[in-house]
Amino acid sequence: MDISVIVPLYNEAESLPELHAWIKRVMDEHRFSYEIYFVNDGSTDDSWRVIEELHTAYPEVKGIKFRRNYGKSPALYCGFARAEGDVVITMDADLQDSPDEIPELYRMVTEEGYDLVSGYKQKRYDPLSKTLPTKLFNATARKVSGIKNLHDFNCGLKAYRREVVKNIEVYGEMHRYIPYLAKNAGFSKIGEKVVQHQARKYGTTKFGLDRFVNGYLDLITLWFLSRFGVKPMHFFGLWGSVMFFICLLCVMGIGVHKLYCLAHGIPAPLVTDSPYFFLALVGMLLGFQLFLTGFLGELISRNSQERNNYKIEKEF
Repeated sequence: MDISVIVPLYNEAESLPELHAWIKRVMDEHRFSYEIYFVNDGSTDDSWRVIEELHTAYPEVKGIKFRRNYGKSPALYCGFARAEGDVVITMDADLQDSPDEIPELYRMVTEEGYDLVSGYKQKRYDPLSKTLPTKLFNATARKVSGIKNLHDFNCGLKAYRREVVKNIEVYGEMHRYIPYLAKNAGFSKIGEKVVQHQARKYGTTKFGLDRFVNGYLDLITLWFLSRFGVKPMHFFGLWGSVMFFICLLCVMGIGVHKLYCLAHGIPAPLVTDSPYFFLALVGMLLGFQLFLTGFLGELISRNSQERNNYKIEKEF
């Protein structure tokens, strides 16, 4: 099979027939063999009914229905697990991503040898309140990830070699950083294509400003896991040890000062009367806890078997 198209969606019933017709037209014109996975992320409208009708009429349409809303990353994770195409295309369901870009994205992967090609919506039709934070977010992501040639990490329109989606794990809200995940998995040939961005035709956006705050927190997590996920002692052990030994030296210094005063008959307060003694003890305890507890919590979270356990109500 040439192409698998993965479309995560939440309450996009009005857009789905038009989106499917658009994808089908492009695929038929270029004689691609393909499948379309619509992943219904707990929609409360008629989205699933529309998907069922499309599946009845067009066997290339497949669907996954979550029992509740999990988010875009879980939807992509389940779509990736089932994709059979040589090239996997992801796009949003709101008609802001153009299926006309698919043939060129496919060519860049199959002929130019890219592992991943990310869309770049150079001209956007979003309000200023969305575009400015997006620019700042992408600048930070480029700096942290080291992928200097990408201008739009969070563009929903992307193309992947199948091996990429089978070797990365998208969870939480990590869909924003799939290029970074691919790079960490050893897929280094990552490209970008300027794509057409269209104004939303139906409904309203499902993302608020909180996604930018969550995006930065996820970026810090991903940076940490890529640097120290396999060797957490290099971070927690180092800084826990530094804090512990600095505070230990402080305690020893207070004790030496007390002994010096006693040896020379100089009046000196009790060691426990010094606030620095208690600050040093607290610092030693914090360093010890950082050494033992912090990285264990990260390891437990990283290796949780329930992280990608999503309840699927229906599937075809």
